[in-house]
Amino acid sequence: MGLGNEESHQLLSNMAINDKHGENSPYFDGWKAYDRDPFHPTHNPQGVIQMGLAENQLCFDLIQEWIRNNPEASICTPQGLHNFRDVAIFQDYHGLPRFRNGVAKFMSKVNGGMVKFEADRIVMSGGATGANEVIMFCLADPGDAFLIPSPYYPAYARDLCWRTGVQIIPVHTDSSNNFQITKEALETAYKKAQEDNLNVKGLLITNPSNPLGTTLDRKTMKSLVTFISEKNIHLVCDEIYAATVFSTPSFVSVSEIIQEMEFCNRDLIHIVYSLSKDMGFPGFRVGIVYSYNDTVVSCARKMSSFGLVSSQTQHVLASMLSDDDFVDRFLAESSRRLAKRHNLFTEGLEKMGITCLPSNAGLFCWMNLRSLLKEQTVEGEMKLWRVIVNEVKLNISPGSSFSCSEAGWYRVCFANMDDETMEVALRRIRAFVGKEAKKAVEVMKNMQNIIKSLRANFSARFDEFIMSPSLRSPHSPIPHSSYVKA
Repeated sequence: MGLGNEESHQLLSNMAINDKHGENSPYFDGWKAYDRDPFHPTHNPQGVIQMGLAENQLCFDLIQEWIRNNPEASICTPQGLHNFRDVAIFQDYHGLPRFRNGVAKFMSKVNGGMVKFEADRIVMSGGATGANEVIMFCLADPGDAFLIPSPYYPAYARDLCWRTGVQIIPVHTDSSNNFQITKEALETAYKKAQEDNLNVKGLLITNPSNPLGTTLDRKTMKSLVTFISEKNIHLVCDEIYAATVFSTPSFVSVSEIIQEMEFCNRDLIHIVYSLSKDMGFPGFRVGIVYSYNDTVVSCARKMSSFGLVSSQTQHVLASMLSDDDFVDRFLAESSRRLAKRHNLFTEGLEKMGITCLPSNAGLFCWMNLRSLLKEQTVEGEMKLWRVIVNEVKLNISPGSSFSCSEAGWYRVCFANMDDETMEVALRRIRAFVGKEAKKAVEVMKNMQNIIKSLRANFSARFDEFIMSPSLRSPHSPIPHSSYVKA
């Protein structure tokens, strides 16, 4: 005989029965809609197109070409089989030295050679998800809080909070200044946290931003470092989109900023990095914690044993990232292709009257659909989103799932598909916008007809009223002005 839900829950941990993972949100619901009915150009041309997944698939041909030309990098080829034993046996959680050196070198190239990263500070983790959680475990206790400028990545609720017990305090930004982070907004969020008796342990930023697709300028970065120094709290910089910058201004890492600042406590500065976005390797689960705090590096390395990168992956990537010619060519070509795709997509939207936040990085656009909302509220945003997912068959992500303070913004990803699929998506948007415009015209015509009818009806009644005999009668109840002699 089975146990009831309540009795069964009593046998499980709070972790097992709570809903703080964040999976029950529109951000993930869109993915589920795609999983149920995935688009395929021939097998399912009416299916849902996945535009909610920030993947970089534009340069796989370059990767495949390198693999073909370097068979010795793999332990699964005759040329590389002699390395099988060394790679297959146990590796400690420091990681292969060649891999850590390769990652450090790659991070330096991504930063234009302005910063030299130390291989000994490279700590592995299972993707950026694992890296974000590891840094939280190192910096905060359950109940502590981190400030995060909004709009921010929806899965931070999972990555930063679910198992650590850390809380998020949004730092609200808005479209009046293109969602830039201001000192006033930081101070307001910090003060509110104090009023709520929350212990603020740090500030976390994404640069380049997900979902905005923008980079933080040097002045803003310095103001952030100054802010955390004054408050004596940590600064975690999620820089996983660093190599997706495709136009000016260029990316400025926090590592470059602290080199320029005379007074800066480097023990408070930490970076989360990954090869998931810049190289397009989310399946390889390569996450990196890079900290200027020796104690954090030591603790994170111990914790990394719970989420190591496989030795086989390290072995292949060590060879790839050490190939300077390939890396230089890949970074340049990736930037060029991202710029081309971004321009094609945004120009296609502009022809329909849809604008996006001006951006220079990332694998997505921050699309403004406020003009299509029936009401300027979160509920109005969600109603439109449901139509787009269920009827237009596009999985885009509503701004409210990114904790955006304004209704009507949506993140739409453009780098996880081929050119033909993008054209199908644009055609669907064009058809939908056209249909909505036609509806608006019909509503306007109906309103005009109603107004004309009301005016005609009112005019007829007014004429009838004016010509009424009672108005022309000397006994009319309407008072007449009289002249009184003094």
